[in-house]
Amino acid sequence: MFTALSLPDLDALDHAALKALLLSQQQKHLEQQNFYRAEREKYVATLSSRTGEIERLVLLVEKLQRMLFGTRSEKVLRQIEQLELQLEELHAASAVEELQAVTPAERPAAAKHFRRPLPEHLPREVHTHMPSHEACPDCGGKLRELGEDAAEMLEYVRACFKVIRHVRPKLSCDACDRIVQAPAPSRPIDRGLAGPELLAHVLVSKYADHLPLYRQSEIYAREGVDLDRSTLAGWVGATSELLAPLVDAVRQHVLSASKLHADDTPVPVRAPGNGKTRTGRLWTYVRDDRPSADTTAPAVWFAYSPDRKGERPKLHLKDYRGALQADAYAGFNHLYESGTIYEVACWAHARRKFHEILIAHASPATSEAIQRIAALYAIEAEIGGSTADVRRTVRQARARPLLDNMKTWLEATLAKLSRKSDTAAAIRYALSRWKALTRYVEDGHLEIDNNAAERALRVVALGRKNFLFAGSDAGGERAAAIYSLLGSAKLNGLDPELYLHHVLERIVDHPIRKINALLPWNVAIPKPNRP
Repeated sequence: MFTALSLPDLDALDHAALKALLLSQQQKHLEQQNFYRAEREKYVATLSSRTGEIERLVLLVEKLQRMLFGTRSEKVLRQIEQLELQLEELHAASAVEELQAVTPAERPAAAKHFRRPLPEHLPREVHTHMPSHEACPDCGGKLRELGEDAAEMLEYVRACFKVIRHVRPKLSCDACDRIVQAPAPSRPIDRGLAGPELLAHVLVSKYADHLPLYRQSEIYAREGVDLDRSTLAGWVGATSELLAPLVDAVRQHVLSASKLHADDTPVPVRAPGNGKTRTGRLWTYVRDDRPSADTTAPAVWFAYSPDRKGERPKLHLKDYRGALQADAYAGFNHLYESGTIYEVACWAHARRKFHEILIAHASPATSEAIQRIAALYAIEAEIGGSTADVRRTVRQARARPLLDNMKTWLEATLAKLSRKSDTAAAIRYALSRWKALTRYVEDGHLEIDNNAAERALRVVALGRKNFLFAGSDAGGERAAAIYSLLGSAKLNGLDPELYLHHVLERIVDHPIRKINALLPWNVAIPKPNRP
């Protein structure tokens, strides 16, 4: 606006001058309005950007807090343990209340549950309880057998050590004085004290049941057997060396597949000299084609490395050809350059991006994304165990349209979001890997996710909680070797301890060229019939 003081003498101006003055002032007013409008839009844009950045940082803080204190932390394992302890206490309290009840009517109503019959392979002792009366207590008549009531009780026979004494008599010939004697039986560890069953128990206790060697030493001491930690550690080292050819056979079987699941996890390793730890890695490679009705034996091979450089998987997979189902770790990217290995991405990882946002800051976009992914998994649940041809046909007919529609929706949603938002980042993650994420639709042998590898790594996470760190790089390599055998035994439905016992009884005298006969899927191990 302009004031009268800023105006010339209007009475002295003619018509044309007044018109020119009016147009000039109008132009100045429009310019001023445009300036204010531009400043306001600039301010709104700045405010919107700042608001988006605040939301992004809040979301990032919440995500990091969940990683530190939530489901990605091993503290969740402790929370589960606490809940299990609470359940145990509640069950124990219910049992006490039932025992203290005066009459059956006062006893608390127990939840009905199905009690499975006791396994048939367990040995059974029959204890017959005869009445104390030899005749009828009422009339003195003779008693005859009418039937019987039988009930079973499960008992535990405490594990115990035993000593096997190998005696080899020496025989001499009366005619020529030649001495004849049976050869000494082979031992898993040359001149070692431990038998194959004890070695199997030590290995499974350490790597499957997560009992460090010092705890095992304390347990054995209660039995009156002095086995110090260094002795047990020596057994572990010697046994892993003995089993090395078998582990290599597992590796060859796994890498001969046309599809692999791959993943890795950190392992703290003691750094020599300063008492601190550094971070090593355990890599897992899983061969499991059972979901596509393939009868080839499943197996898992673990490898250890002192770091997470991309050259590590490149070395592991130098001779591999086929599909690699893995997460978006950048170290895998150079494997796909030659075309001999091609990427199959994981929908579980893509879903996790949206799920993390949904927990911290739910939005219609994240909710819909998760619902769309759930529809893909519903199809997989229906066709699990079908042949590869059936799975491909169903996926083409039902999953392909859902994926095409999802891509259109993701692109349209991304255009409406701030580039700095976490939802946009989750969408970009999916779209940038779209070809790899949708490759499973083209091949019925492939899976929708990489959960097979993540399942294989769970045993490492549980052990990491108890062990805290590996003693050295060599210790990490030993762990990888034993995890390979234990994991492969489990995938083939074997008791890992029985399997290792079976192998350690035979491997010393077993021809190396026939080592495949000792692989988990090539052995038949009967159930133990213990006294």
